[in-house]
Formats: sequence, C-alpha cells, structure tokens
Amino acid sequence: MKNTIFDFTGVGLGPFNLGLACLTQPISKLKSIFLDRNPEFNWHSGMLLENATLQTPFMGDLVTLADPTSPFTFLNYAKEQGKIYSFYTREDFFLLRNEYNLYCRWAAAKLDNLRFGHAVKDARYDEASKLYILTVADRAGEIKTVRSRKLVVGTGTSPSIPSCCNSAAKHLTHSSQYLADKKKIQARKSIVIVGSGQSAAEIYYDLLSEIDMHGYSVDWVTRSQRFFPLDLTKLNLEMTSPDYARYFHNLPEATRDGVLKEQATLFKGINASLLKDIYDLLYRKSLKSTVETNLIPNSELVELRHSAVHQTFSLEFRHREQDVPFTRKADAVILATGYDYKEPDFLGGINERLKRDGKGRLDVAANYAVDHDRQDIFVQNLNIHTHGFVAPDLGMACLRNATILRAIAGYEVYPVEEDTTFQTFDVNALSNVASPRVVA
Repeated sequence: MKNTIFDFTGVGLGPFNLGLACLTQPISKLKSIFLDRNPEFNWHSGMLLENATLQTPFMGDLVTLADPTSPFTFLNYAKEQGKIYSFYTREDFFLLRNEYNLYCRWAAAKLDNLRFGHAVKDARYDEASKLYILTVADRAGEIKTVRSRKLVVGTGTSPSIPSCCNSAAKHLTHSSQYLADKKKIQARKSIVIVGSGQSAAEIYYDLLSEIDMHGYSVDWVTRSQRFFPLDLTKLNLEMTSPDYARYFHNLPEATRDGVLKEQATLFKGINASLLKDIYDLLYRKSLKSTVETNLIPNSELVELRHSAVHQTFSLEFRHREQDVPFTRKADAVILATGYDYKEPDFLGGINERLKRDGKGRLDVAANYAVDHDRQDIFVQNLNIHTHGFVAPDLGMACLRNATILRAIAGYEVYPVEEDTTFQTFDVNALSNVASPRVVA
C-alpha cells in the first residue's frame, strides 16, 4: 500500500462494499483496496440464530442482479460446498442468516484486496496531487498511509439506543449482542423485549421456545399499533427496483421525508411466516399451562430505571391510543430498537468537499456521490433519505454498486436496467395523449 495509488478505496466491509469488491475483481484496469477495522467478516454475529432467515430472496446476493455469471454468486457458493441439490430440494428463496454469513465469508476469502483489521483514522484531500490521503491503523497499531483517487464509504450502522435508556445502557442488551448475552439473560426470571421489527420477533420466538426449560417470563412491548407483517406482495415488491429508486430520488427533499414515514410496512415489518410460528408456538404451549408472557403493542417506552442494588429494571410505558401510563418490572431488558445511520468520524477531515441538504445531511446524488463535483466520494448506506427505504435492502446493493462502478470506471461495466416494473411511478413519463375511455 505504501507507494500505490489506488483508483478507489472502499472503507468498511459489510455486504455492500463486499459486493462491490466482488464486482470489481474482474476489472483489471481498476486498482482498488478495501479496509475494515474488524478482524474478519462477520455479519450481525449477535443475531445469527439457527432458524433466522433473510427478508431478501437469494438472488439478492452479492453479485447476481448485476452479473449472474459471476463466480461470486450464491449458487456457485452452494455448488462449491456440495449443497446445491440440498438448496434446490429445500425450495425456499430466503437464505438462513447463518448461511448468508458463511457465503459472504467464502467470497471474502477469495479476494486479495481486502484488509481487515485496518481502521481509517483520518482522511484529507491533497489539491496538488488530486488524491485522498487516508491515515490507517492496522491491527498491530502501525500507522499507514493510503492514497486514492476516489472513496466508497460503506461503514455501516450503529446500534440505536433510545435516549431514555442512555443512563442504563451498559446494563442492557441491544439485539446486536443478543447471542453473546443469551445465557446471562436466560438466567434471569423476567425479561422484557422492546422493539417492533424482525429482530424483536426472532428474539421473542427464540426465548419463547425455551421458556419452559428456564422458567422465566418474557414480555414483548412494541410502539407500533400491531405486530405487522412485512409486505411482500408483488406489486409492492416493485418498489424495490431501479425505477422506484430513480423516482424517489427525484422527489423534493420534504416530500421524500414524508413518504418515508408512510412506508414502514415495506421494510420494517416481520416475516409473515415468523408471526405464524410465534402464534402456533404460543397456542401449543398454552395447551399445557399458562404461558408467562405478554405481547403489548401500541406502547412507547418513556423512561427506564436500573437498580444497581437489586439488578432490576423499571420500565415506564405510555399506551399511545389510551394515553395510559403503565410499568413493567424486569431482570433483563433487550432493546431491538434498530440501528442509526451515522457518518464516520474520518469524513470530518474532508467535510468541505461534501455536499449537504437543507437538514445538514449528506446530499446523495443519483450516482451515490456526495462530493460537490459528484464524482469522487460515494456512499453505500447513508442514503435512505435520498434513495428511499430500498437503501438498506440487500437486494438493491447490486444496482447501487453497478451505478458506482459506472461512475468510477467512466463506462457501464454492468448494465443498469430501465423499465423494470409494470407500474408507472413517475407520471411525467406518461404520454400526454388522453387515455381511451372504457365504455360499458
């Protein structure tokens, strides 16, 4: 790395930048390197439950939707592992989360331009050379310098902790650490899960499955009006498409913010099959005896107190429709409250090169660039406010990476499809000719 000038440097190695690395691998004229502070690839290790599945079909892997002939497809992984017939017989489009993680680790092991254990501490821009200068600390603490013409930032998200829980944060378990804390949690007598999405449901099902074995109680409290399923109907799935991403990006900033608030069921819901499994499990257990559990929707956590003496929690909720306060006591609390999109600190060194919107957020262009010239600095997952709920969707990563590679390489490396839906999202695309009337 010492004397090399890279065409681009990827910072962060989650599935999005890993997919970019895979798609870049056959492009010999592009010199790239990918840096990540973690010692190895491990995707959401705290939630690698045995039965947990992705909410994206397997074709939304690292490369297929950009290049189905790539050697990095999931199907090629399954073939190499001797499991392709088992996968075929299973007849399930949705990969197990453990399986997806193993697939990504397999892909990472095949690439020679990934550097794990390398944390980017600072970034500067050198006007004379027109290069970005990154200060990087490797796992041994040695400081290195990386020079690059362009950057692709894919540093991921951080666990979201409600402000009312900050004072007790070190005593809580966020869903991202669930498996690490599971034994400790199950040794307690009462557990409260706070959250409304897939992670909360998976944890609840996991704890409910073993409730008889350990003898604890478990409550699941959610702010949402109901335990709603993820909407996977086909016309709504068309909104996870290049057409909808382009349409959403072209909306005014204020309109985009309003639309996002109305789309929770399109990306924050729970798998319908898991909701069915939860109900069926509750039913089976209730035939034997009373199940020590409560499912409480429509309730917002407003205060949490922790007693260091008794090692217990007091959680104050407010029912959102009845406007009634109530309290739950617990020995363990799990926050399945999602993740926050946060700009990495090193961007502060090149802040003057970043374009921002009216709220101070990164103004992400259609090609995912955030610099003023729209050609140097690209982001992988800081763009939900500009590209919509599809931004964190694994299935849309190939579209984003094909678009970013087109901008970096200066030509269309992988075709970016047009007219991919039956719906017309942008009425400006309609002909001005009046539609024919249907006469009964």
